Amino acid sequence: MPTYPWRMAPRGLFTRRQLRAKGLRPGGQDPAAQIMWRSRFGGTRPAYLYRLALAKPVRPMTAARAAALAKANRARRTCPACGRDAGYVLPAHLGTCLTCAGPAALAA
Repeated sequence: MPTYPWRMAPRGLFTRRQLRAKGLRPGGQDPAAQIMWRSRFGGTRPAYLYRLALAKPVRPMTAARAAALAKANRARRTCPACGRDAGYVLPAHLGTCLTCAGPAALAA
């Protein structure tokens, strides 16, 4: 697979994020190339590049998909201890809302 340094990819190749910003998706195509850069945490990181010419439009949001997404987000906000919608995504390290976790868990 062709590998390019950071910011040196040829024209016509885009990352998933860049395609999404244009309203496109890879559409099942295999990566055409990759860019590599050094991570500040050590090692190198890749980003796969896809051809713009083979990209397809993003699928529109349907009512069923929107309902499923809303249900999943509601589950992330619902406290298993008290059963209330906390209004925010529950912290994974606590597993409950801040009220149920108590002040001792917040100080740690």
